[in-house]
Amino acid sequence: MSGGEVAGLIVAVFWAILVSFLAVALARLAQTLRRTTELVAGITEQAVPLLGEATEALRTAHTQLDRVDTITSDVAEVTANASALSSTVATAFGGPLVKVAAFGYGVRRAVGLQTGEAGRARARTLTGKVLPPARRGGRRNRSKD
Repeated sequence: MSGGEVAGLIVAVFWAILVSFLAVALARLAQTLRRTTELVAGITEQAVPLLGEATEALRTAHTQLDRVDTITSDVAEVTANASALSSTVATAFGGPLVKVAAFGYGVRRAVGLQTGEAGRARARTLTGKVLPPARRGGRRNRSKD
């Protein structure tokens, strides 16, 4: 055997080993691609129903939000009406009620002055105990008798 033949034989063996390694690598890559395809198919089978359910949930939420929007606008309208009614009642009855209360106070004061009770401090009795007269607003009720 000559040197060229030995060299050719060595190169052929190395090529055979290299092709064997590439064949094993390609077989493993094919197996990995097959498993990946199965995994993607399984995920697709599970994802499609989930997406359908999510879409239905979003539609329901949108419907509920429309209802809440309607209720909110109705409540705002009721609040505005209640505010208007409150101001109308305060305007209509507030002034006359203050005048009636002032008139009643004046009549009571006048009757008290005629009976002589207006200048005296009255003591209150509570379950057998005598309490000092109450002070209104921290002012003393002074009279010039």
